[in-house]
Amino acid sequence: MEGVDESTWLDVIQKMDEVYSQLIHEEIELEKKNAELEQSQQFIFSVLSAMSDVLLVCNERGVIEETNAALCELVGSNDAELRGTSFYDLLADPLSVERARTVLDKANPPRRGEGLELNLLDSQRQSVPVDANCTPRVAASGHRVGTVFVARPTAEIKHAYHELRNAHEALKRAQQQLLHSEKMASLGRLVAGVAHELNNPISFVLGNVHALSRYSDRLRSYLAAVHAGDNPQQLEELRGRLRIEHLLNDLPSLIEGTLEGAQRTADIVNGLKRFSAVDPEARVPVNLNEVIKRAIHWIRKGAVPGFEMNWEPGPPCSVTGSAGQLQQVMMNLLQNAQDAATSTNHTAPAVWIHTELVGNSVQLRLRDNGPGIAPDHLSRIFDPFFTTKPVGKGTGLGLSISYGIVEQHGGTLRVRNHPDGGAEFLLEFPVLP
Repeated sequence: MEGVDESTWLDVIQKMDEVYSQLIHEEIELEKKNAELEQSQQFIFSVLSAMSDVLLVCNERGVIEETNAALCELVGSNDAELRGTSFYDLLADPLSVERARTVLDKANPPRRGEGLELNLLDSQRQSVPVDANCTPRVAASGHRVGTVFVARPTAEIKHAYHELRNAHEALKRAQQQLLHSEKMASLGRLVAGVAHELNNPISFVLGNVHALSRYSDRLRSYLAAVHAGDNPQQLEELRGRLRIEHLLNDLPSLIEGTLEGAQRTADIVNGLKRFSAVDPEARVPVNLNEVIKRAIHWIRKGAVPGFEMNWEPGPPCSVTGSAGQLQQVMMNLLQNAQDAATSTNHTAPAVWIHTELVGNSVQLRLRDNGPGIAPDHLSRIFDPFFTTKPVGKGTGLGLSISYGIVEQHGGTLRVRNHPDGGAEFLLEFPVLP
C-alpha cells in the first residue's frame, strides 16, 4: 500500500497480538466463572435436595417455578411435572386455597414473611397439614416477582407433642403418688407414738364414761324412790347412802373432762388426716411457726428416748404454699436429724432449729449433733434413691422429695457440715408482707 511503511505494519501486528491475548485471557476467565457458577448451582441444588422441609417457589400468579425433593416426594410428582402448574392445585381444601391466595394477593407483604397453616395433597390424595412460612421474592428493582413457601408437615409434631403431654401427665401422677407414698412412710414411723398419744385421751374418756354410767344408776334409783312417794326421812337416808351430793358436784368435772378428751382425740385425728391427705395444688398463706410446731409434736411422739429438739418460735412469718407439704419437709429433716444424732453414742442426741427474717425472706436452720455428711456425699445428698442408711432403713427419697417441694414453693434447700459438728440444713422461703 502506498504511504504505509513497514513500521506501520509492525504496529498493526502488535495490536492484533494484544487483542488476541486479551481474548484468550477473557475466555479463560469466562470458563472459570462458568465453573464457579456450575459449582454454585450444584451447591444450591444439593441444599434444596437435602432439605427435610418442603420448598416451593411460585410467581406472583401462583405458578410453580421451583421445588425441592421433599415436596416432590410428598405430592408424588417430579420437578418437571410440577413446574408451570398452579400452586393452588396442591392444596387440599378451599380454606387452604383462601389462605394462600390472601398471602399471594398482598401488595406489600412483610419482608420477614408470615406463617400460616395449610393442608397439602400427598401422593395418595390425602390431606397433610403443614406449617408454612411465606416470604416474598423481590427482584433487583424492588418489585415483587413471587413467593417462597417453606413448610413442615405437622402431623408427626402433633403426635409427638401429644405423646409428650401424656408422658408429662403420667410423670405428674407418678410424682404425686411418690410424694404421698413417702409421706405415708413418714407417718408409719410415728404409729407407735400416735397410738400412745391417742391412748391417753381415749382412756380418760372411757374412765369418765364408766363413772357417768354408775352415777346414772344411782340417780335412777333415787328418782324411782322420789316418784314412789317415799317419806322425806327415807329419801334423806337414800340420798346419803347413794352419795347424791357428791355425785352432783362431780358431774360437771366428769362431763368437762370427757369433752376435753374427745376434743384431744379429734385434734389428733384431724392432724393425722391433714398430714396424710393428698394436698391440692392451691397455695394459701401458711404460718411457718405452726408448721414447725406440728412437725416437732409428731416427731417427738415417735422419737427415741433422750432425743432433744431445741426450738424457740421465731418472729411471726407466713409463706405461700401447702401446709401439709411443708410439714412433710420439716418431718423428713427432723427424722433424718434424729437418725444421724442417734448413730453415735458419745453424746446425747439433739437437734437445734432456728428461724430469722432476712429482708424479704425467712431462713430456717436445722442442725444436729451427728457425725455430719461425708464430703463426697454432699453433692449427691438430694439425688433420688441416694441414701447412706443401711438397707431397709431408708428409701433415699425423703430429701429428694423435700428438695422438690421447697423449689415448688419458690424456696431453696441447702446442706453443709456445721463447724461445730453435725449436718446443717438451710431452708429459705420468700415471706408474705
